[in-house]
Amino acid sequence: MSDRWLAHGNHPMSRLKVVVLSFIVCANFYVPAMANTGLNGIVRAVTVLDTNFDIADKNHDGLLSREEAANGNVSFIAKNFDAIDGRHRGLVSKDEVHDFIKKLLMRDQHPPASASTQR
Repeated sequence: MSDRWLAHGNHPMSRLKVVVLSFIVCANFYVPAMANTGLNGIVRAVTVLDTNFDIADKNHDGLLSREEAANGNVSFIAKNFDAIDGRHRGLVSKDEVHDFIKKLLMRDQHPPASASTQR
């Protein structure tokens, strides 16, 4: 692993931090109880998913084809491939997977009544 690679934010831990921090910012603390318990589970699940993504990426191009997803230990990606592949190119990146996860986490969140009055 080169220093150049780490400097450009491509380190798996950097991506994980971005996903978790994005979730926290987007959630805007709508679910405070989740901050102590649920986020740890999300971090672990995304870490495992990222590791399995790398293993499934047989040609090491940073993208998963539908075939790589189907043959790898990434059933979440395989099952949701079309939804994750928003550009319909037949490939998904980790960033696209992370964006999809963020959308799933946020889709059922509703702002508290006081949020509409905040400036």
